[in-house]
Amino acid sequence: MDDAGATSESPTSREPHEPREGGTGGRGPSAPTSDVSLRINGNTYGLRLDHRTTLLDTLREHLDLTGAKKGCDHGQCGACTVLVGGRRINSCLVLAVTCDEPVTTIEGLAGHDRLHPLQEAFVSRDALQCGYCTPGQICSAAGMLDEAAAGHPSHVTPPDRPAGGDPAPLTPEEIRERMSGNICRCGAYANIVDAIRDVAGGVSGDLVGNVGEDAVGDAVRDVIKEATS
Repeated sequence: MDDAGATSESPTSREPHEPREGGTGGRGPSAPTSDVSLRINGNTYGLRLDHRTTLLDTLREHLDLTGAKKGCDHGQCGACTVLVGGRRINSCLVLAVTCDEPVTTIEGLAGHDRLHPLQEAFVSRDALQCGYCTPGQICSAAGMLDEAAAGHPSHVTPPDRPAGGDPAPLTPEEIRERMSGNICRCGAYANIVDAIRDVAGGVSGDLVGNVGEDAVGDAVRDVIKEATS
């Protein structure tokens, strides 16, 4: 122990796949554990985890994938959003031992040679300030675009519109409703909506061109497939 009271070995000096003794919360080595295999961003990780370890804590504390953020830890802020099987979820509410589908985090969303269109749009539109919520916003938007492309309605979708049909038009009102589970305390909502509209083809621009919602859904699915294959 040095003069500042810290041990000489930093917690981050451990191997990325080495679980901490006793799992989450430091409640002792007697907690039940299981060997799990997780497919994350195209890579397979073998881990021994406390059954109570959330997917968020697994990503951050065991695999050093710190893009997903711990905000409320109650599934209310969206900062921890990742994609599981292509669907957006709050990783703070999911136990890692239950994850039997591929996981895509913000670290794996981009392609090999360029950013994901949503990442480019967020930069172009200055759709962030402190950046803490941005990984969750982008992952949530990717999942949301796929949902809209599949025709899934939202709370503000006209009730006479058939579900599961043509892609849902992504008006600003639709985007705000579909993204309402992701909170930005800096108040960058207007630019976040604009960035998502750029990718969804709501406005013209050089970023991705005039891409319709169905093409966007295919593009998002292709990126997710590539990152998790």
